[in-house]
Amino acid sequence: MQGTAFGNKELQSIINPFKVPLGEKIPVTPKKKKIIILAGPTGVGKTKISLRIAQVLGGEVVSADSMQVYRGMDIGTAKIKPEESGNIRHHLIDSRDLDETSNVVDFFQESEQAFREIYARDHVPIVVGGTGFYIHALIYGPPSGPASVKSVRLKLEEEMEEKGSLALYDRLKILDPDYAATITFRDRQKIIRALEIMTLTHQKVSFFGRESHPSEEYDFRCWFLYMPKENLYPLIEQRCEKMIAEGFVEEVKKLKEEGLCQNSSASQAIGYRQCLEFLETAQSSDDWLHFIEKFKQASRRYAKRQFTWFRKEPLFRWLNVHKAGFDHTIEMILQDYEHH
Repeated sequence: MQGTAFGNKELQSIINPFKVPLGEKIPVTPKKKKIIILAGPTGVGKTKISLRIAQVLGGEVVSADSMQVYRGMDIGTAKIKPEESGNIRHHLIDSRDLDETSNVVDFFQESEQAFREIYARDHVPIVVGGTGFYIHALIYGPPSGPASVKSVRLKLEEEMEEKGSLALYDRLKILDPDYAATITFRDRQKIIRALEIMTLTHQKVSFFGRESHPSEEYDFRCWFLYMPKENLYPLIEQRCEKMIAEGFVEEVKKLKEEGLCQNSSASQAIGYRQCLEFLETAQSSDDWLHFIEKFKQASRRYAKRQFTWFRKEPLFRWLNVHKAGFDHTIEMILQDYEHH
């Protein structure tokens, strides 16, 4: 079938409404700024992969590890050493003393500031870490739950002391099983805050923040790097042994003297809590073996919770590092960044 032929007058009448007046620019929707996020369980190799990507792209790393902000918590958080960084700039590391607080809102605000600084240098932000709650807040904005109410918080803290964390955690599992699955009964402050939110709002904690939309400003290229557990768990256990060989116990002793036990979050961190418990024992050979096993067990369980959390994060593509191999993993992430 032949197309319709238009005369000059008809053609102008069609074109004119769409013409842009002289001197005016055609509006262009600005491209979102790309940010690479490398999440994944502890011990999977995120740091090594992030350094290679940063070297290729001209990137800077933003840590999404809730404990790496504390000065002195080095070995137990697998904090990168300056000599290992390859001159790649790192952010949100060593920004707090133990007597200072740090929470998800601080992380969000400080990450935003880091992004601005990185873009000002024409570099690429690469977020690296395994703290799912922090990474979720980075993508969707910090939690929108209510401000703390002193009387409600105090009552819950008293109940925690009286009944113990397990009893309150059991209550949380009944009221909000989705959120409870992302923490453990040892996360005392998170349990108290969750119960406080539900008391004040009559809404589940998982309701807050999960219904929002990703940032309009950034294009998050999100990867969950993982290995099958039969490959990952032995690596986690070797990592625990390496930390101990590097002086982890001595690190915890020093931090204890500096006030580690007064920081309710840092003292409950994986490895640190188990080591603090060991230091309260007679430190016999049995106590030592018990500490090592508990350290490894807590690390494995944390990795399991990381899998659970990120299964609910729709923007993340899962990449089996064990199957793909180190070089191919990096190649896939770089190709995605360059072509999308």
